[in-house]
Amino acid sequence: MSIARERLSPEESRAAALEAARALLLEAGPQAVTLKAVAARIGKTHANLLHHFGSAAGLQAQLARHLAEHVTAAIGGAVARARQGEADPREIVDRTFDAFGSGGAGALAAWMILSGNRDALDPVLDAIHGLVDQLRQGHEDRPVPETTLWLVLAALGDSLLGTAMADALGLPRDKARELAARHLLAAHPAIEPKEG
Repeated sequence: MSIARERLSPEESRAAALEAARALLLEAGPQAVTLKAVAARIGKTHANLLHHFGSAAGLQAQLARHLAEHVTAAIGGAVARARQGEADPREIVDRTFDAFGSGGAGALAAWMILSGNRDALDPVLDAIHGLVDQLRQGHEDRPVPETTLWLVLAALGDSLLGTAMADALGLPRDKARELAARHLLAAHPAIEPKEG
């Protein structure tokens, strides 16, 4: 008995595969993001995904690009709202930390680095560079690249070791976020929310 498969356009197939890959990443970690597992999740064949992504590394690179685009858009929006006094700067910290933690970007980045697939991080680095360029426009006097560097490294470190480190030091789990928000305000006092 054959299984009826829904016909999707190539773009829809890639989008479905990336959503399935993201779900697998969050559920079981980066090692679960394989062509076979993603194909099974969306009812496609391994060969079909191979056609769309070329290899498991290609799928992972596209997943990294997909995550980076969504994350940088959300962070860019939070920065814009904070600069207008419409959002608390903590939102910038939370979106960055969530992207690397519960969003899976930290685990994916670490796994790619440790497995020797560093080139797959290029889309993430390109997206972050693009966001920094965008955020610097009209704010050239602000240390946007430096702030981005320490915030991303703090979020990455927190995603990998935050819980264990906070527990070992007897600190609340969100202490790193609190410290990052404090540092963000110190580096960029103009983004402090206006009193309502």
